[in-house]
Order: sequence, then C-alpha cells, then structure tokens
Amino acid sequence: MDPTPAAHALPDVCDFTVFGGTGDLALRKLLPSLYHRDLEGQLPGDTRVLGVSVSPLDDDGWRHVVRSALATHVPASDLREEVVERFTARLHHLPLDAENPDDWHRLHALLKDRPRAEEAVRVFYLAVAPRLFGPICQRLDELGVADSQARVVLEKPIGHDLASAREVNEAVGRVFAESQIFRIDHYLGKESVQNLLVTRFANTFLEPLWNSRWVDHVQITVSETVGVGGRGAYYDNAGALRDMVQNHLLQLLCLVAMEPPTYVGRETVRDEKLKVLQALKPLTGDDVDRDTVRGRYAAGLVDGAAVPSYAEDLQTTGGHGGSLTETYVALKTEVQNWRWAGVPFYLRTGKRMDRRISEIVVVFKEPPHSMFPGAEGGTTPNRLHIQVQPDEGMKLHLTAKEPGPGGYRLRPVSLDLSYATAFQVRLPDAYERLLMDVMKGNPTLFMRRDEVEAAWAWTEPILERWAVTGDRPKRYPAGTPGPTAAAMLLERDGRTWQELDQ
Repeated sequence: MDPTPAAHALPDVCDFTVFGGTGDLALRKLLPSLYHRDLEGQLPGDTRVLGVSVSPLDDDGWRHVVRSALATHVPASDLREEVVERFTARLHHLPLDAENPDDWHRLHALLKDRPRAEEAVRVFYLAVAPRLFGPICQRLDELGVADSQARVVLEKPIGHDLASAREVNEAVGRVFAESQIFRIDHYLGKESVQNLLVTRFANTFLEPLWNSRWVDHVQITVSETVGVGGRGAYYDNAGALRDMVQNHLLQLLCLVAMEPPTYVGRETVRDEKLKVLQALKPLTGDDVDRDTVRGRYAAGLVDGAAVPSYAEDLQTTGGHGGSLTETYVALKTEVQNWRWAGVPFYLRTGKRMDRRISEIVVVFKEPPHSMFPGAEGGTTPNRLHIQVQPDEGMKLHLTAKEPGPGGYRLRPVSLDLSYATAFQVRLPDAYERLLMDVMKGNPTLFMRRDEVEAAWAWTEPILERWAVTGDRPKRYPAGTPGPTAAAMLLERDGRTWQELDQ
C-alpha cells in the first residue's frame, strides 16, 4: 500500500548538508535551487544549509561565495534582497577534510548542538567523488547522525562498472536503509519527463497505439554543444557511454517503454522501470560491432566560433588525449517483451555537436494504405516529439490538408505544447523538485539500487567489447551532428535521425 500523502510532507526542522559545498554543482545548481524554493516559501522555516568542504571559509566567507553564485545563476527578476538575506542566514560552512578523522567532531557538534535537534530531518548530499561515498557514510554512522530520519543523496556516477557500483551500494547500504538512499538523476526531475508519465497514463488516446503494432521506432537524443571543459580528467576515464547512456538515456528509455503501474507511487514506477532494464536486448560481441557507434570530436565551429578538439581540450586540463575515450555514442537496442518486441530504440549522445537538445521521438508507422491518389504532397509518419531541454514541451506531427480548392494538397503540421507558454509560469529547475522530494522522503523519481546495477549489467558488455577490439572512436568535426557512421546505423534500416524542425 502506498504511503499516505502526509508521509510525503515537508519536515518542520531540516539540516541540509552539502559535502562539496564550494564545488561547481553546489554553487551552480544545488544552492540556487534551494534559494528558489525559499523564494516560493517551500523551505521549512527551521532549515539550515550546511556546506562542508576543504576550503578554510567561515560562515561569512561562504555566504559571500554563495551570494556571488546566486547573482550568476539566478535570474535577476528572482533575486529579492529580503529573500537573499533570509536564505544566506541559513548558511553555515564547515572546513572539513572527509579523509581526516580528526575533523569530524566539528560536524557532530554542528548537527547535535542546535534547537530541536531530535526533530531534525538530516539530508546529506554527497557532491563529491564516488570513492568518498562509503567513507563519508561510515563517519556519519560513527557520529550517530545517520538515524532513521536521515537521508543521503548520491550523485552520479555510481561506480565505474558493475563491480564498483556494487561496492558503492554495499558501503552506503551498511549505514543507510534503501529507503533512505536517493540516487539522483536530474533528468527525472525535468517537467517534460514527468509529464511523459501524465501524457501516457492520464490520457487514453495514446495507450492503444503505444506498442509494436503502431510504433515504428523510438529515438532518444541528448546532444551538447559544450566540450569536456574542466571535467577532462574525470571524463577521459568515463566517456559518453558511462557518463550519459548508462544513466540519463536508459532512464528516459525506461519511462517511454514501461508498463502502466497500478498507481504512480513510491515503488511502483521503479518496479516497472526495472522490468524494462531487465528486458533490454543484450549487446555482446558482433552485436556491439554492428549496433554501436562511438566517436570523438575534432576541432570545428560551434555557433560560429572555432573550438578545439577533444585532445586539445584535455591538454588544457592536464590530460594526454591518447586514450580511446569516446565523446559520442549512438546505438540500437530493443526491449524484448510483449509490448515492444521488434521495435528498435535508437539512442545517441555527444559533446560539441551542432545543437544543444534533449528529446524523445516516438515515430509511428505509416498509414497502411494511400487514400488520396493524385494528391500533391504525401503522408508522413506521425511523430511525437517530447523535448526535455532546452525548451520543455511536446509536438505531435500530423499530416493535414492545406486549405483551398482544387484537390488535396497534403502538408505536415504540428500540434505544439510549450509548457512555458501554456501554463504562464516559471518552470522549476529539475534539482528544485528533486531536493524537495528528498526532504519529503519521496523516492519515486530516484534510482533504486537494483536499477543502477541492472543498467551497469547491460552496459558493461559494450565496454568490454570496445576494449577487446581496440578500435579508435570515429572523428567528427565539432559543430556537426556526429560521425557519419551514426547516420548509417539508421539508414541501413531505412530510417533517419529525426530533428525537431523537420
């Protein structure tokens, strides 16, 4: 039985601790998101935000840093001085080396030595390297602050492969129950991704068509115009498959392909997503050679500006660029179950591409018979575009008759839903929603341990095959849609990559 709504209410007292409190993620996403929730009056009144980092900053120093971050990452129209004052007054910074056992007593004092400490819900957000997840949780347990009301948030990546993911999960699981562990994938907090569930399950017109009888194929694209930037050292040991496909793209695939749950609740959605991951066609050996493409960006033009190659980007961050790391992946897979058997799912992601966009395209089959002989133009397959970013919304592409006498002139048209236009409200950042769900103890939009491990179990044979063959990633100029081999992946099936403006 699903918990009552009251079980997902915000607590009255909360200590939100960010390990890595001076890092890029905290300053660019987490703290601006918490500020926006304070602006909307959603932070509990007795909330403290504790930053933990190796920086020697005191409270005032960190508040100054956070003020600067808010000025950079929050729209000026949302910066209200009285709210900024209220929010920064909640901030406290603790210089602490997570690997030095002598520093931890100060965190214990900060968490325990406060009014209503016994009522406080403690959230520990680990915006640090995954190798520190286990040791930090162990220290929290030793301090006695990882009680039954505490929650821990784990940023990706959860491990580097299946074995390391299991090690991380085991280490964290020795301290926190699974219901207290929130493995965050910010894509699941995006409005359009959540609206996909509502579109599918709160409307009846799509469900009879959402299967192999009517769907020709599905495409999922996450493309970026940026390069590796300052993440070169991390990225060169990860690559696009680990960094994006194993988590973001597979999670989007799950939401498209999952069966209707009995209700959208704590575990029902995650149960159905797990079934999709377990039903994915394994890619091994020759399947990997045939159905995957990996690439690496070369120098080129992005938005009219010259940009360096991946190897050159690495050199500026201390890397060498001699690895076989991919910055682009395209692949074809299938969900081998009753609903989807025979329907290809094409996934692609890359850096330094021609556009920044994340979208899901469901392409329906062509009409079985031409009803308009002699008509000008022709029918095209119906397509549902679900745009995740940058402009969240949906477009349903149809064939319509162009107005006028003199016969049928068939033209493609689209029915557009822009969330920003339709609802006339500011769309919250994905982290805003997810951080509130952590405080409420609602894990629906977070990954469960078995999901993470199932995703790694499917991904790992691809990585192993690439390592065995030793083939170099195919080069593609920055500012282009990726290597030509990715287009051929679809062309051999008589299909093409779909773009929003086609």
